[in-house]
Amino acid sequence: MNLEKYLVISDEIKNALENNLPVVALESTIISHGMPYPQNSESAIRTQNVIRESGAIPATVAILGGKLKVGLTDEEIHYLGKKGYDVRKASRRDLAVLVSQKLDGATTVATTMILAKLAGIKVFATGGIGGVHRGAETTMDISADLEELAMTDVAVVCSGAKSILDLGLTMEYLETKGVPVVGYQTEDLPGFYTRESGFKVDYRLDTVKEIADAFKTKQELGLMGGMVVANPIPKEFALDSDFINGAINEAVKEAEKQGIKGKAATPFLLSKLKEITKGVSLASNIELVLNNARVAAQLAIEYSKISK
Repeated sequence: MNLEKYLVISDEIKNALENNLPVVALESTIISHGMPYPQNSESAIRTQNVIRESGAIPATVAILGGKLKVGLTDEEIHYLGKKGYDVRKASRRDLAVLVSQKLDGATTVATTMILAKLAGIKVFATGGIGGVHRGAETTMDISADLEELAMTDVAVVCSGAKSILDLGLTMEYLETKGVPVVGYQTEDLPGFYTRESGFKVDYRLDTVKEIADAFKTKQELGLMGGMVVANPIPKEFALDSDFINGAINEAVKEAEKQGIKGKAATPFLLSKLKEITKGVSLASNIELVLNNARVAAQLAIEYSKISK
C-alpha cells in the first residue's frame, strides 16, 4: 500500500510513534462543525494543551489540500475554525474524492479512526460518538461511526453517544457489531451532557490500566474493531436531565419541521441546542471534551507501557 503520497504525519507525531510514546488522536469535525468561531479553534488548542499537560502528545487529524494530515499546527487549526461549515464534513465515503480532488475535509469520528490506524495511533479522544438517530427505524439514519467502531481497532474515549440520538438503539447496534462499551468508573452510559442516560455499559472498569489491558487483549485475540470508553462529564458541568432533554426535543422538532436530515442534522441540532440553552450546552460540551482528553492521555500512557 503506497500511503506516502497521501498520508502526512508531523515530525513530532512520527518521532513519538517510533519511540512508543503516548499519542492521542483528535478529530477536526468538532472544530469546523461542532462549535462557532473562535471557540472552536480555541477549544481545540486548549484540548491539545490538556493532553500535553497530562503527559501525552496530541495529534489532531484533518484533510488539507487532499493530504491526510496527522498532527496539525495551531495555524491549521485556526484555518479550519475560520472556514467552519465551508470545510466538508468527511466520513469514510468522502475520503477518496476529497483526496483525489485535493480538497479540505474535517474528519468525523469514523475518519479520525481510519487516519489514526494508518498512522499507528491507538487512542482517540472526542466529545460523543455518532449513533442511531431518532426515527431511524424509518429513515435508516445511522452514523458511519458505528460501522467504523466495528472494523477499526482504536479505543475511543467519549461521553457516550451524542444525546440527540436514540441511545437505546445505538447500544443495541454496538452490541450486534461486537463493540464493547466500557464505562470508566461508571456502570451507567453517560448521556453526553448528563452523567447517566438510563442505559448500562457492558463493563465497568475503574482504572485506565484495566482499560488498556482489556484493549490490548482484544487486539491480541485478533478481535476486529475498536472499543468505546464511556467517560461521564464531570459533575460540576453536568446539566439537569429534564432541562437538556426538553431542549433536545425542541431542537429535534425544529429539525423535522425544516426537513434537515443526514450529515446536516448533528451540526444543526447542536447549534439549536446552544441557542435554546443560551450557551450552557456549548460550555458543557467544551468541558466534557477536555475531560475526555485527560482520560485519553492517561489511557495512552498505560497502553504505551504494555506495548513495549
